[in-house]
Amino acid sequence: MIVLGIESSCDETAAALVENGNIILSSVVASQTATHHKYGGVVPEIASRMHIEAIVPVIDKALLKAKLSIDQIDGVAATRGPGLIGALLIGFSFAKAFAYTRDIKLVGVNHLEGHIYSSFLSENVPVFPFISLVASGGHTNIYYVDSYDSFELMGQTRDDAVGEAFDKVSKMMGLGYPGGHVIEELAKKGNSKNINFPRSYLDKDSFDFSFSGIKSAVLRYITEHKENLDLLKSDIAAGFQAAVIDVLKTKLINACLDKQCTNIAITGGVAANQTFYEQLKKDAFKYGLKVFVPIKELCGDNAAMIAARGYRMLLNKNYSEFNHDVFSRNKIDSTGLKK
Repeated sequence: MIVLGIESSCDETAAALVENGNIILSSVVASQTATHHKYGGVVPEIASRMHIEAIVPVIDKALLKAKLSIDQIDGVAATRGPGLIGALLIGFSFAKAFAYTRDIKLVGVNHLEGHIYSSFLSENVPVFPFISLVASGGHTNIYYVDSYDSFELMGQTRDDAVGEAFDKVSKMMGLGYPGGHVIEELAKKGNSKNINFPRSYLDKDSFDFSFSGIKSAVLRYITEHKENLDLLKSDIAAGFQAAVIDVLKTKLINACLDKQCTNIAITGGVAANQTFYEQLKKDAFKYGLKVFVPIKELCGDNAAMIAARGYRMLLNKNYSEFNHDVFSRNKIDSTGLKK
């Protein structure tokens, strides 16, 4: 079965063709990062307009790269939410029209479930059951995954997501948007031991996160040392990143031990942070745990993961109706059922 995947939840317009849920025939992403960089973050109205301009060329390119015609597509999977409403409407509405005119089935995919499925698109895949971190956009969630269709939410952020914290700290230091990569690179030049930012672990047995405190601590430090900020930027980046990684590592390893499983999968944009991956792998090894991460191209928002999740939904006949709407928050699942 060949599935066309469409992703437009934020500022990437993406299309992919995936065969049987795990063979990527093509994956194309049109990024808007350069456009939104000057605003210090994503502007929803601009993102929506750019999705309109990009969606047809991106799908055409995906078909061309896969050397397929539209007649060879068996089903369509498009991100239904969570995300920016205007952006989601572009991709999901296009998917509806495409499915209707081709008389093929449509599934609306939960974006967060898509990220979990990015773990199944690499050569080395985690064995069930495993713990999955989804750190994407406004989400930092820990799931216990014991089958292709079972995702138990164990913990989530109570305020800022980890990616948002990276972006906001980057903006505080005048480093621009997005902040993840630039802070990781800057941190390599600094010493994390020079600035000890607080680690918020919340309750002892909680798997929830809170990153607003460390963000505030960084802001206070910058305010108090603004005269020497240029000299301190690398140490600030290193100290901030170290604090965030310590919290993520602790929560993930504890979740794995709590569920008595041996595999951890990290997904989403933060999974592309090589420092995080290497440190987690080192600490996890002490407990006999293995860490899995998708290839870099699948860490960020992409349509291959949406097509992979959609393939499973098509097999299960979890079809979407043409009157189904998109959703901004994770209040309903990808089948349209209330949570």
